[in-house]
Amino acid sequence: MATSTRSTDNPSDPGNRAGTGPQRSDLIRQLTVTVSFVLCIAGSVIGVGVFGGTPIAEAAGGALSADATYLAPASPAFSIWSVIYAGLGAYTIYQWLPAQRSSVRQRRLGWLVAASLLLNAAWILSVQAGSIPLSVVVIAALLVVLALIFKRCARTRPDNWLGAVVVDGTLGLYLGWVCVAICANIASALTSGGFDGFGLDPVVWAGAVLAAAAAVGVGLALYGRGRLAPAASLAWGLSWIAVSRVNGELLSTETAVMAAVAAAVVVIATVGARVAEVRRS
Repeated sequence: MATSTRSTDNPSDPGNRAGTGPQRSDLIRQLTVTVSFVLCIAGSVIGVGVFGGTPIAEAAGGALSADATYLAPASPAFSIWSVIYAGLGAYTIYQWLPAQRSSVRQRRLGWLVAASLLLNAAWILSVQAGSIPLSVVVIAALLVVLALIFKRCARTRPDNWLGAVVVDGTLGLYLGWVCVAICANIASALTSGGFDGFGLDPVVWAGAVLAAAAAVGVGLALYGRGRLAPAASLAWGLSWIAVSRVNGELLSTETAVMAAVAAAVVVIATVGARVAEVRRS
């Protein structure tokens, strides 16, 4: 999950060097991130069915279950949330370190991270409320926020390995997984809404979406100069879509093959971009 150590803005500036001294807005930002993380975790606890909530796979009439659409990953895929939430917890602690309070990099990222945490909680609540169309709007907003975070991470560099793992690694995993999740979410919304695909076979639509997901993975690899974290979670999700289509109730060998190929394309593109970046450095 380590990232490139070369900044695209200024190679001599790690990007998180302290700017002006600590300000009141820095403390507000740190508190906002912390409160947002707590709300996000509370939402996730509800989302897995604790405290009487309905598990996400069973909410909204099972619209997001592993066999709801051709683009739904198998249930084990969602274990990645444990890693992402652990990383977000580590990020929340990391941003409280004295050196991070007035960090230029944290000032650029903190508010966006807080927004992503709140949107995460909002997505869970929208699904629990049974509103799949609303959940699509929320996850689309989440994807936009994570894309902005990725752009800002790619333009700067962490000053040590801890920042590379906790900040870039965690947020990269977050982005890659949401790229997969939004595909499944949109497919669920269309299916539950009665969309017939204009008469085309669902496998054709699945193939088109998987091709788009692979293209996004290649784009992230090139823009991020081979950052591993987004590719890891994106390939993980695509691989579990393949598994779901050969082991679940909604079987489709064609979709499974296309999902596996998409995952391989993302991995190959990322490794290639990473090697090219190492050679340039």
